[in-house]
Amino acid sequence: MEVSVLNIKGEDTGKKVVLNDAIFGIEPNDHCIYLAVNQYLAAQRQGTHKSKERSEIAGSTRKLIRQKGGGGARRGDIKSPVLRGGGRVFGPRPRDYWFKLNKKVKALARKSALSYKAQQNAIIVVEDFDFEAPKTKDGVAMLNNLKVEGKKTLIVLPEVKKNVNLSVRNIQRVDVMTASALNTYKVMNANVLVVTENALKLVDETFNK
Repeated sequence: MEVSVLNIKGEDTGKKVVLNDAIFGIEPNDHCIYLAVNQYLAAQRQGTHKSKERSEIAGSTRKLIRQKGGGGARRGDIKSPVLRGGGRVFGPRPRDYWFKLNKKVKALARKSALSYKAQQNAIIVVEDFDFEAPKTKDGVAMLNNLKVEGKKTLIVLPEVKKNVNLSVRNIQRVDVMTASALNTYKVMNANVLVVTENALKLVDETFNK
């Protein structure tokens, strides 16, 4: 699949690049995408939730009422879960939500996500660029020129460029990533991918394995 290369003014440079069919032209696997997105979101969870169980509540251990004959539920001390202020039954405990996913599954999910974007013509290739200074108006102007303003946009760079990051960080629905850090969730969450030429080469080298 051939794509025209634009500059940040939105003008066609006359150059064309070919999107590698092994990455951008496969039959997408929805289940792999589902697993990869789930893993990414699970890894974002802090897992620091905690509630006190009856052994952790401060209070007397004296048995309040007799075991039988009261007509109500059995309960022991004031920390019983059936009483107000008592411990929580099976409450949340700190845990790690991360789970393992095979490398080949993650790789297939990434290629599937990129293939979906290629099918939707949602990949814009631009010349390599950097801003002279961090200015939000430069970031806004670039997005307007590329006609992606207001859309969820993922800008893919070959390496970290501080001025670009600072110029778009205050713009809603815009994210920046390096090509080597590209993941399924970020690709699927974006409406449009704006990829530089060198970043595209890096995607080919990194993911075509």
